[in-house]
Parts: sequence; structure tokens; C-alpha cells
Amino acid sequence: MPIASTLHPEGVSNDEFRAAMSRLAAGVCLITAHENALTPDGPGGEDVGMTATAFMSVSLDPPLVLVSLREGSRMDDLLAEQPLWAVSVLADHQVQVAGRFSMKNRISDRLLFADLPYVRGEVSGAPLLTGALATLECRTENRVEAGDHTLVVGRVLTSAIPSPDSPPLAYFRGRYRHLAL
Repeated sequence: MPIASTLHPEGVSNDEFRAAMSRLAAGVCLITAHENALTPDGPGGEDVGMTATAFMSVSLDPPLVLVSLREGSRMDDLLAEQPLWAVSVLADHQVQVAGRFSMKNRISDRLLFADLPYVRGEVSGAPLLTGALATLECRTENRVEAGDHTLVVGRVLTSAIPSPDSPPLAYFRGRYRHLAL
């Protein structure tokens, strides 16, 4: 059933494209980075986080991953300056974390991290969630402008599997889903 909205020159509308892509199930990750203090004698830096479903493995040799960031978002701006970042692959019991970090127009991430159990990555300094299915620390290798997003390719510097037996959190048809295993 076609969905009405403005067509792009190619013939597909935003609504049609969004509806089609919502049928692609995706894993859910928390992308994090530590923003350094503005001045050496000023207050400490801040942790920044965002929920991502557009995350994938790119290469085994060397180990590369890719995350898609909305152009001009806080994470996009931060990773343009800060090359080190981290990924926590979320387990199904972390659905509240996914919802918390996907909120738009939030003022500060400081409160979002306040009651979350995490460890600080030894390489990136970014939060890595306790109880995540997997965690990765990355260094940006390449940034590619792609429409209204930036594709950030990162070299994986560390990886761990804190909770290997938990089921994954998935995103399908605009909602977080639990998979029956």
C-alpha cells in the first residue's frame, strides 16, 4: 500500500523509504565518547552517548566497524574532533538505556550516565556498559558524508564480551524488540 508524501527526483518518498527500512531488523548499540575539558584548569570533560541501530562490521583485517551519525548531531560534532570512541552492544534487558540515549534535544548527557553501571575504557576513556553483550573501543579511520548522515569508520582497538549469554536487543518497525531464542 503506497504511502503519500513528497517524492524525491528518484521517485521514492521519505515515508515510503522509512516504511521499507523499518522492516529491516537491527541490533541496538550505545555509542559513547568522552569530551575533554575545554580548558586545562576548567571543569572536567563530559561523557556523551547516543543510541544507534545503523552500526555494522566492515572488515576483519584490519578490524573495522561503521556507525552512521546524523549530520550536525552532538556525537557527529564530537567525533569530528575526538578520534576515540566506544560501542556497547545492548542486551534485551537494557531497553531503558536505548530509550534514554535516543531522546532528541536533551540538554546534558551527565544525568543520563548518572545511575548506569559502566567501566571506563582503558584506551578511549569512554563509558562501556556493564552487562552489554559486547564492547568495543575504536579510533576513527575515516569519515564519509552521506546525505544527511556521516559514516564513521573506526578501527577496533579493544573488544570484550561482558555478558555473552544475554539475548540481544533488536529494533524493528520503529520499536525495540526482544528476540525469542
